[in-house]
Amino acid sequence: MTSPFRSPAVVVALLACLIAAPVAEAAKKGGLEATITRQKQGIPTIEADNFKSLGFGYGYALAQDEICTMADTYLTSEARRSQFFGPDAKSPENFTNLDSDLFYQQAIDNHVVEDLVATKGKQALDPDLKQGVKGYVKGYNAWLAKNQSKIKDPACAGQPWVQPITVMDAYRRFYELTLYASSGVAIDGITEAQPPAASPRPTRAAGDAAPTATPEQAQKLAEALDFSDTGSNGWAIGKDMTKNGEGITLANPHFPWDGPRRFYQSHLVIPGELNVSGASLLGSPIINIGHTAGLAWTHTVSTAFRFVPFQLTLAPGDPTSYVVDGQTFPMDHQTVTVQVKQPDGSLQPVSRTLYSTRYGPVFNRVSGQSIFAWTNANAYALFDANAQTLPRLLNHFFATNQAESTKDLLKILKQYQGIPWVNTIASDSKGKALYADIGAVPNVPDSKVVQCNSSLGQITLPAAGLAVLDGSRAECALTTDPDARGDGLMGVSKMPVLQRKDYVENGNDSYWLTNPAQPLEGFPRIIGAERTQRSLRTRLGIQMLEGAGDNLTRKSVQDLVFQDRQYLGELWRDQLVAYCNAHPTMTGSSGPVDVSAACAALAGWDLHVNLDSTGALLFERFVDRYGTSAARFSTPFDVNNPVNTPSGLDTSATNAPILETAFANAVTDLQGANIPLSGPYGDFHYEVRNGDHIPIHGGEGGQGAFNAIADTWDPATGYSDIVHGSSFVMVTQFDGDECPNDRSILTYSLSDDETSKYYADQTKMFSGKQWVDPPFCPKEVSKTAASVKTVREK
Repeated sequence: MTSPFRSPAVVVALLACLIAAPVAEAAKKGGLEATITRQKQGIPTIEADNFKSLGFGYGYALAQDEICTMADTYLTSEARRSQFFGPDAKSPENFTNLDSDLFYQQAIDNHVVEDLVATKGKQALDPDLKQGVKGYVKGYNAWLAKNQSKIKDPACAGQPWVQPITVMDAYRRFYELTLYASSGVAIDGITEAQPPAASPRPTRAAGDAAPTATPEQAQKLAEALDFSDTGSNGWAIGKDMTKNGEGITLANPHFPWDGPRRFYQSHLVIPGELNVSGASLLGSPIINIGHTAGLAWTHTVSTAFRFVPFQLTLAPGDPTSYVVDGQTFPMDHQTVTVQVKQPDGSLQPVSRTLYSTRYGPVFNRVSGQSIFAWTNANAYALFDANAQTLPRLLNHFFATNQAESTKDLLKILKQYQGIPWVNTIASDSKGKALYADIGAVPNVPDSKVVQCNSSLGQITLPAAGLAVLDGSRAECALTTDPDARGDGLMGVSKMPVLQRKDYVENGNDSYWLTNPAQPLEGFPRIIGAERTQRSLRTRLGIQMLEGAGDNLTRKSVQDLVFQDRQYLGELWRDQLVAYCNAHPTMTGSSGPVDVSAACAALAGWDLHVNLDSTGALLFERFVDRYGTSAARFSTPFDVNNPVNTPSGLDTSATNAPILETAFANAVTDLQGANIPLSGPYGDFHYEVRNGDHIPIHGGEGGQGAFNAIADTWDPATGYSDIVHGSSFVMVTQFDGDECPNDRSILTYSLSDDETSKYYADQTKMFSGKQWVDPPFCPKEVSKTAASVKTVREK
């Protein structure tokens, strides 16, 4: 008989017991200590006796796995990118380093984050949370002090910008995340907005018509502000549809595979006080998507606007003064200076004057769209609903990490109104399902839009759903609802909530069809559109749930997620093949193309985006060329049948030339990249890790792939590495005890360090549709332990 002491699991468990005693003893003496237990895929269970020590362990583990990305990320919120990388290179959020630095330096100069952290009263930061942040910073710095000279990852080994952080650096990173879908979409618009040379012009009445954008420009704005393709799927399934009568939650965010918006998976434990497992955006030592013993929750990017522009009427001859109710007010202005690396390596200060008003900062661009021009007649200012959200956001997640029911979660949502840009979807052990889009939203009811929408807003509202309020009238300024938790915000009672016993879902469309059996209607337009066409991914998600029966389990939900149906193919393929067979030669941009082989390739496609699906790449490339606008469908949207319309491929004489050009070009695209028309999807749709081509299933969300995976097209080589898509995927089922039955996969793996053994392992598992069984209860942690380490503050 083999001795039990030779079992690796037993040895690790014994080590954990031996370590626990000195950890507990040291904790009594006031030192910071945590135990980090990693299982096979490296996912850390971090256990400590208090929040400060827990934060210490989290910071230590995160630095070990993500030091290069984290060090680079902190340069953004510290406004030091230009200092190390020069002014013109792009930041991770695709602004120039100079624009990024000027934006965050202004916040530093104005002590914005310091003031938010010092908030008093009901919205003050929880004291335990503040201790956790202090511990996180100490843990991050402790790992760096011990290992900086040993960093092997070529992304940052030996680089001077890998430096310790301060507590305020940590909060500035949280602040940066908070602004992602508000001021974060206008960073260059704020820092580059400069007044035109003043020129005399006739005085005119406030509110007179101003130059406006074209409908085409407004449509481009709508597309730029559409986060649906980089959004998420979220399901909460209630007791009426689960086999055991308890809740199941699917978390399926579609976030970038590289950079600062990666997720980091962990399990946080304070015995008797906290037990929460899930994932967090990098630099956030609180679980953002995850589960406790009784509650599992996720988020999807919301359609609600978290900002509102104001159109300013400028004073005659003075483009830096604006008029409100006939009275002239000078804009506030501030000179911001950052250090910029020169071609010879030296540093030189670069300064720029930034402007602001009573409504917020002056800007001239949103998401790259320059339709908010600063002229001698008009300028535009941005009210950001998230500007004061930071303490409420942190308190929200800190409380959620300790919640055990959807009732608890709904109370937290209403108490803090701290969610900055996402919906919330959750289920609990009692089989209740919850959807809520309760967060920081500007208080712009439809009545104010009617009363105050400006000339530019008349163009942007129908195209993008974005009003631009008239800043020349004081009555158009934002008021604060009685049940709002911040200035200028809409009250929580005006926001959509749905609780059901069957299911709620969201795929980045608005709240309207959270469950088609109970449409949510009558909410302000700024939150989202109602009775309008839903995305293909939303429609497929609803169809999958509606057809799943009432005996769902954790395993059956996993199978649905990675079923990899391509919904647009289901709607169009047969008609496209029929048209193709009737037109074996089509004219593309370079002339006639024989497409007969392509017809056969599509006919043989299984309508999925699995690794062995043939013809999928051809169809995907065709749709990239052809588009998915309403004009491409033969059956239009029907508000009485929104889950199944629009449908059918329009092959009419009006649309046929566009179709043929797109299809012929798709064929020549694949031929030019040496991709066979019937090539297996996984052979040409992959992620490269350390030279290995890892085939990736899943397709474009905009084409109706529920398991959304996005890449870019290179004419010479075909599809590139994965850009964004399914990232942290979690399915949690409650199972009658305190150990939820869950599975997860971090598609891009735990670490971004190419020298780490956790750099590609889960990516390979994802390729094979495998899942990790993450530990939760103590017995599971000890059973799955691959290593145990105690970290202490020196």
